Amino acid sequence: LLAPFLKICHRNDPNLNECIKQSINSLRPYLKTGIPALQISPCEPLHVPQIKISESVGPVSIKSIYTDIEIQGGTSFILKSVKIDIDNNSIRLKLYLPRLEMKAHYNMEGKILMMPISGTGLARGNFTDIDVIAIIQGERYQSRRTDETHYRVTDFYVNLNVGQANIHLDNLFNGDDTLSNAMNLFLNDNWKIVEAEIKPALENTVSEIFKTFSNKFYSKFSLDTLLPP
Repeated sequence: LLAPFLKICHRNDPNLNECIKQSINSLRPYLKTGIPALQISPCEPLHVPQIKISESVGPVSIKSIYTDIEIQGGTSFILKSVKIDIDNNSIRLKLYLPRLEMKAHYNMEGKILMMPISGTGLARGNFTDIDVIAIIQGERYQSRRTDETHYRVTDFYVNLNVGQANIHLDNLFNGDDTLSNAMNLFLNDNWKIVEAEIKPALENTVSEIFKTFSNKFYSKFSLDTLLPP
């Protein structure tokens, strides 16, 4: 079942980190269309049902909801490093994403740098040069179903560092083109301030998605199958 998709690594391999890096890379071509046998849904585009942002401190005071989010480009990641600590059940990954494109429906109300903003419609974003650090903490448990030891993710920490962003919100201020164009220009000039405010909510959402996704996968295969002695 695992053979065509996953390169199996042995936990006592002195080059375990490099082996796991190759294993993740061998999985990448299949991520676009998904791998039903491994419980992996198609990742291109990645569908996110909703992100809620409610910020009332600092320069951004906003309530916004993004729904029906589609993200393209996630499977073009470049895996820079893998560090696995078997004794502590933890994995640390460093990745680079050249480009992500996002499309969503948005509903927003609030202020950015004292400027009022409101609207509902289509949001589009291009994000480039993204550095990602993911730290996965887990635990081992005895599965009642298989009576074998499995791994489960208890904590999935993600840090995103975006190099450049370009955002466009349709239908701001009830479709007033002059105000809308001015605000989109303003948002792009000040994207770093906006990004800093939405980053925690975004990182939490990404963490939850991948925690669920990882645990679906790990529940299907025992530790001895994925990482034999």
